[in-house]
Amino acid sequence: MAVELGEFSWQRMIEAVQAVRERALRATAALEKAGIPYAMAGGNAVAAWVSRVDRAAVRTTQDVDILVRRSDLEAVTAALEGAGFVRATVTDVVCFIDGERGSPRDAVHLLFAGEKVRESYPVATADVDERVEADDYAIVSLEALVRMKLNSFRRKDQVHLLDLISLGLVDASWLPRLVPDHASRLTQLLADPDG
Repeated sequence: MAVELGEFSWQRMIEAVQAVRERALRATAALEKAGIPYAMAGGNAVAAWVSRVDRAAVRTTQDVDILVRRSDLEAVTAALEGAGFVRATVTDVVCFIDGERGSPRDAVHLLFAGEKVRESYPVATADVDERVEADDYAIVSLEALVRMKLNSFRRKDQVHLLDLISLGLVDASWLPRLVPDHASRLTQLLADPDG
């Protein structure tokens, strides 16, 4: 299949990053206004932690992952729909698409606190009270973020963990406080940080 290529454009790259930031700010502001506890998770949380050490090491991501409590889902829905998002469920993930013409690829995806995303995961997702306040929104704590990334352990999660390791945010001192499956996964990354 042939792929149609557009022109190279710094502006398009900048706009892509700005669109994610705007979406994250709009979603979290709506949750804040409604008094709903939440924490930013996923790639944006990794980027926030990485930026505290080395902004040149920050990776961008196209979606926004937000941790909420399932008991708040109806309130979350009302708040995000009020901010222009459209609720959808895509491959068992509750997400909020950015307007009628938006895409699930760059939507706001919900993670439910205290639940396993997949039954095979070693532990449940963090709670929303495992968070730190940032300038713009609340972000999952580093410990909660590392647990969540070790839980998923997909290629992109491994890359995110390697970023945290390379900057000294995560090291072998973490191993004793992890469940055995997570400790094994982290040991694997620490042993071969270049893959």
